[in-house]
Amino acid sequence: MARIAGVNIPTNKRVLVALQYIHGIGGRFAKDICQKVKIPAERRVNELTDAEVIQIREVIDADYMVEGDLRRNVAMNVKRLMDLGCYRGLRHRRGLPVNGQRTHTNARTRKGPAKAIAGKKK
Repeated sequence: MARIAGVNIPTNKRVLVALQYIHGIGGRFAKDICQKVKIPAERRVNELTDAEVIQIREVIDADYMVEGDLRRNVAMNVKRLMDLGCYRGLRHRRGLPVNGQRTHTNARTRKGPAKAIAGKKK
């Protein structure tokens, strides 16, 4: 099992798919990494040599913000908005949608499960 950026990536999957298990690497970045290291798209992780795995690690460390650093950066950005007291920060603080979505009927993911209202019988 290859370990890249602190994540155990699955061995029986293609490299393009396996790289996406790392937080901060999606389809486009995985494709870019494979092109930089010159790995064919259909190669599987268990077919990689140790030198290729080391090359992938070096490319990710040099060019991409992933895992802990990325999570810390996002958390600091949200905290900055909350400390400023701007509209987006207030929405984060209250646990409501930030980007202008409607909240009258939807937004259950951000607001949590519906709370029963007392005295709503006939």
